[in-house]
Amino acid sequence: MKAIQQKLKIVQELLQKEKEEDFERFRAEVLQLTQSERREKGLCWYPLTILKTGYTVGERAFVTVERTAQLNESHRLRSGSPVEFYSSADGKNRHHAQRGIIHFVERNKMKIILNNKDIPDWINDGQLAVEMLFDERTYLEMEKAMKTVLKASEDRLTELKQMFYGDLEPQFAPLREIHHDLLNDAQKQAVQSILAAQDIAIVHGPPGTGKTTTLVHAIKLMAETEKNILVTASSNAAVDLMVERLAEQGLNVVRIGNISRVNEQLVSMTLDGRLAEHPEHKNIKRLRVQAANARKGARKFKRRFGSKQRSQRNENYQEARELESYAKMLEERLLHEILFQADVIACTLVNTQSNSIQHIKFKTVVIDEAAQAIEPATWIPLARVHKVILAGDPYQLPPVIKSPEAREKGLGMTLLEKWVRDEKRTSFLDTQYRMHPTIMGFSNAIFYENNLKAAQQVLSQEVGILDLSPVLFIDTAGCGFNEAINPETKSRYNEGEAFILREYFLQFTAQLADQEIPIPSMAIIAPYREQARHLAQLFHEDEALIPFAEYLSVNSVDAFQGQEREIIFISLTRSNDKTEIGFLSDYRRMNVALTRAKKHLVVIGDSATIGADDFYQKFIEYAETKGQYKSAWEYMKS
Repeated sequence: MKAIQQKLKIVQELLQKEKEEDFERFRAEVLQLTQSERREKGLCWYPLTILKTGYTVGERAFVTVERTAQLNESHRLRSGSPVEFYSSADGKNRHHAQRGIIHFVERNKMKIILNNKDIPDWINDGQLAVEMLFDERTYLEMEKAMKTVLKASEDRLTELKQMFYGDLEPQFAPLREIHHDLLNDAQKQAVQSILAAQDIAIVHGPPGTGKTTTLVHAIKLMAETEKNILVTASSNAAVDLMVERLAEQGLNVVRIGNISRVNEQLVSMTLDGRLAEHPEHKNIKRLRVQAANARKGARKFKRRFGSKQRSQRNENYQEARELESYAKMLEERLLHEILFQADVIACTLVNTQSNSIQHIKFKTVVIDEAAQAIEPATWIPLARVHKVILAGDPYQLPPVIKSPEAREKGLGMTLLEKWVRDEKRTSFLDTQYRMHPTIMGFSNAIFYENNLKAAQQVLSQEVGILDLSPVLFIDTAGCGFNEAINPETKSRYNEGEAFILREYFLQFTAQLADQEIPIPSMAIIAPYREQARHLAQLFHEDEALIPFAEYLSVNSVDAFQGQEREIIFISLTRSNDKTEIGFLSDYRRMNVALTRAKKHLVVIGDSATIGADDFYQKFIEYAETKGQYKSAWEYMKS
């Protein structure tokens, strides 16, 4: 046990280093900027108008705002992010401020849950802004979780940490037979393992192997005998996807916390949405408004006033307390009713500590995309459950670690990755339904020891579009397309690669038109955000490309986790005399990019730069032997 404690203390120390590095970066990048500079960098919305105000769960007010400048421009304010909402009469000084959490962002609209009972009086004064804050709450919850797991002794959490770190073997009941025509043998075995698990079950799902389908079916079967299954993930987007898929199966799902996909179906499944639909909710809302008005009336009195005014103020505050107490009692009764009836409660890892579900004792937690969550975040819900299901792929997107020291010493090694590395009992999903076998082949050899196989429908599927090779590498070596750096974002771009991608794309779409083939689903992936921004701008400004802008998306690798398209174009960007490839050396990220395409994968890069790395040299050789290799000179105009 002593060895386990020492390992956990190392994780705890690395978390502290990560927090310090994260804050220092935030301070340097955000705190030293003016409001105008923050707005230009997408860290601030200003000016704003108020669209709606109201009250949400837990005696908290909310405001829905809309920006009136920089419409539709990219920004870094995301669902779940802590923000400061304030008034700035001269655009410089903050006369009023209130902190809160972004509930959702939709184009130019944003809903903010304020850390306050009342809607600020100053919201009608104008000059309103919302600005990103440092996300300290996530670190506080992870720190608390690490203290809890270190302190654990002779309880269920102690057994779980011995299973993850020690010799204690997880137990399984006899496997029950699973009947499901849409599940393959590996998926059925994974569902059997989840149902039979007494302690821990691990599902390793490579790209396109139906991990989500497997989890949803297992959860549906568990819900036949178990209420309040906790389903969680590190990101709001991953949680939202699970919520949608579980609801499609007829399960009663309650979504806690922030939502990243704003649609009517998802909003109706949130705790706020369920409350709003309840007939008694209008009474809670009315009581809260009356309480807020009473407090507002009490605050109108000046510092110097007589006994009559003092008595009136006290009466107002007493009335506000009584109204709030009654509203809280009604709300707690409704919340208990809604949550008790839920088959599934879904939220992010951090929000498993939400006040609204603190009283619930969960039997099972299902953590999706567990390979993206650093270990301290994964421990947050484990102190509250008996059984743990982790699902993900340690060879896809890893956690984002900002501290070089913490990364080097292993903070990025997730609990799921440690489990798979130690070759403990794992359900491996071995059949993929997405990619042409040639597209699958490289990742299969490099990451999965050729244990993946293509489903029958993929095996019989030809490219189906212009009789193209499934994998094409376009080599820009010798073309002089050197990378450049945006001095503001510090991110890299490559105009030459963008030009070659444009030329290939126009030839490709011209052939589609000649043969009267409908435009397939397409996307462009660039590992560097500046290259993604540059390419997106190209498709919105180049007259030849503008007609196609609505048919494809352009983004970084992270945004495409879990997504797929018929055609994927990848611009590797790096091209320099020093053969430096930067974070292209994170091969797991590249695995995500290379496995998004269903029928045709086009990779553009400089072999003289990336070929110095063994991984990329192997890919170039794979394209030459199994796919197609072309020089960029073939697409250069004479």
